[in-house]
Amino acid sequence: MKQSAMREFHPPFRILLGPGPGNVHYRVYQAMSTPVIGYLDPQLLACMDEISAMLRDLFQTRNRLTIALPGTGSAGMEASFMNFVEPGDPVVIFVKGYFGERMAEMATRFGAKVIRIDETWGRPFEPEKVIKTLKKGKAF
Repeated sequence: MKQSAMREFHPPFRILLGPGPGNVHYRVYQAMSTPVIGYLDPQLLACMDEISAMLRDLFQTRNRLTIALPGTGSAGMEASFMNFVEPGDPVVIFVKGYFGERMAEMATRFGAKVIRIDETWGRPFEPEKVIKTLKKGKAF
């Protein structure tokens, strides 16, 4: 059986004005075409140092512990809970889907007293319900 040759795909440039996908800046494409380096590579560590310095400028702090976390959004959630929540702390979590559920599970595993505000997908959280929950006591 003859194998067909694969051709490179070169889509034409289009201006995309819908809700997504959106146009990507040429510098992003350029960055995405660079070789991948490991998370312990000295070059990546130097890049992370630069990013941390820019974050300190952005947040107007000199705190050397202001760092970028190289990871997923879930890694950021976990780091937040690990650094700000002690076992028994009340934490209000808005749950309306997968990530809210994940956040509630993480907080529970770290020993937080989770106060859930659940809502059906596609419906807004009612401000009165949020205010009433937050007024019940100190919570994160």
